[in-house]
Amino acid sequence: MKLFIRLYDLTLRWARHPRAEGYLVVLSFSESSFFPIPPDVMLMPMALANPKRSWRYAILTTVASVIGGLLGYFIGLFALDMIEPVLVRMNYWEGYLRARVWFLEWGFLAVFLAGFSPIPYKIFTIAAGALNMFLPVFILASFIGRGGRFFLVAALIYWGGVSMEKKLRKHVEWIGWGSLILIGIIFYAIRFRGESI
Repeated sequence: MKLFIRLYDLTLRWARHPRAEGYLVVLSFSESSFFPIPPDVMLMPMALANPKRSWRYAILTTVASVIGGLLGYFIGLFALDMIEPVLVRMNYWEGYLRARVWFLEWGFLAVFLAGFSPIPYKIFTIAAGALNMFLPVFILASFIGRGGRFFLVAALIYWGGVSMEKKLRKHVEWIGWGSLILIGIIFYAIRFRGESI
């Protein structure tokens, strides 16, 4: 069953939609504060569909993501008690508590790493607000982390172009299933480690 090839082709069709940039901005904004799906799922196929616009897409994604991160920051600053049940229900509470510890130890670096890595950035935006992190430092770290991640994606697509799209499509099943297995291993490793502490 070619599940990931079908999803890949469908996402590429969405990426060519006339309103794709608007969808990318909304996804990037919402993912930084409450939505679970990362913007890479739109950014990559959009850049693949039109490599010459990769840099524009990276800028849109970065700016919208940082603005969404500000919403997460203010949620943490003013409404943490109200959203705590939501974080618990969505299984983000333990991650939020870990993020608080990381903030106390690393501050700027914690936001940067969360912005660049696949760790849910929204956890760190909310934690930054809850711990009243200095706002200009939060914004700077977010721009560097998120921008670094999204411009790296754009650069890979820009330089790889159409040939990268063909190579990616050829191996998308292996990449998709491999990613799911890796996520599962990481999830169980973190959960097991958390229970053993």
